Amino acid sequence: MAVRSRIKREAKTVSVMIALYCRAHHRRGDLCPECRELDEYARARLQSCPFQEAKTVCSRCPVHCYRPEMREKIRTVMRFSGPRMIYRHPVMAVYHLIDKRRKAQVKK
Repeated sequence: MAVRSRIKREAKTVSVMIALYCRAHHRRGDLCPECRELDEYARARLQSCPFQEAKTVCSRCPVHCYRPEMREKIRTVMRFSGPRMIYRHPVMAVYHLIDKRRKAQVKK
């Protein structure tokens, strides 16, 4: 149960960060097609993460499962949205910071 809720929480955090970015850069009420594609891609990557239970944040992961162009897009979104999350969604931001402190597990 804890594993599923952890992945769900991280998926929700990523979606909120993408929404913050899209609203600020693309001036739309809902996600633009490009941001929707990134959100779906990020959620799919989370669901297929080989670490599931022992997952750290993706930026600290020893396995990079994002395609290079998507990795660059998500990095841009994170750089923009990360600082704003503290004010807009403080609970999510704190959980993300806690998750960031997790040690990356080496998959055997």
